[in-house]
Amino acid sequence: MSIKNQYLGFLNSSSLWQGRFSDVIQFDFEALNTPAIIPDILPFSISENEVLGKCIEQFFAYTIDNTKDYQIITKNNQIFNDKITIGEIDFMIRDLQNSKILHIELVYKFYIYDPSITTEIDRWIGPNRKDSLSQKIKKLKNKQLPLLYRQETLSLLDSLNLKSQHIDQKVCYMANLFVPISHIGKKLPHINPKCIIGYWIKFEDFTAKGYFTNQFYIPKKRDWVTSPDTNRIWFSFASILEQVKSSLLQKKSPLLWMKSNEDSYQRFFIVWW
Repeated sequence: MSIKNQYLGFLNSSSLWQGRFSDVIQFDFEALNTPAIIPDILPFSISENEVLGKCIEQFFAYTIDNTKDYQIITKNNQIFNDKITIGEIDFMIRDLQNSKILHIELVYKFYIYDPSITTEIDRWIGPNRKDSLSQKIKKLKNKQLPLLYRQETLSLLDSLNLKSQHIDQKVCYMANLFVPISHIGKKLPHINPKCIIGYWIKFEDFTAKGYFTNQFYIPKKRDWVTSPDTNRIWFSFASILEQVKSSLLQKKSPLLWMKSNEDSYQRFFIVWW
């Protein structure tokens, strides 16, 4: 996949909530004037081995650099305690409309909704059940955002001539959500419905229902952000079935892109658990 298609997928992503959620304030990324910052060729390259999170950081930085509303002061500053890394300040940016300084923590996630879990916020989990929305919110509130006020961060702030008490904190928390087929179209609490881009099923659903005549592709994780209509390589059901089985045996839930005809595309996870 091209970097431009990945970047366009990033720009089309949505914030997981609007305003304040669980005392965490959302940075309004969608309010940026993004149509004016889509070049024919992006002025940077990303290694083929780079993980998705680092790609997202570059996309966010490029977007902020090319808006009239904000200016990056510094980014990706590691904070140390006796040569041991205790965290990282993702972005410090200046709001050019009011001169306010913002500390932004950037989060980009893929979650599936498991209605069998009791508490609503705990139902949003990673496709391999290794992380969750509630865990990330706790980490933001207890570790990442408080890092700004730690003694170890003072040297960074001094070098920038900034005071922590004059800095507002926000989170740019973007997500792509996948719900059970039975929940497609249902309104779910707290989250932005525009984030719901697909569904999830189990292996027996994939082999028992009407998927046989469609075409499929399993993107690499760094391409998950990309829209499936940009893909040019497709496999038959029989061919993709072996790839799916291989992933499930490794306890990895693959993301599938499905092409039903020339202009109909869907995204879904097949979970291993």
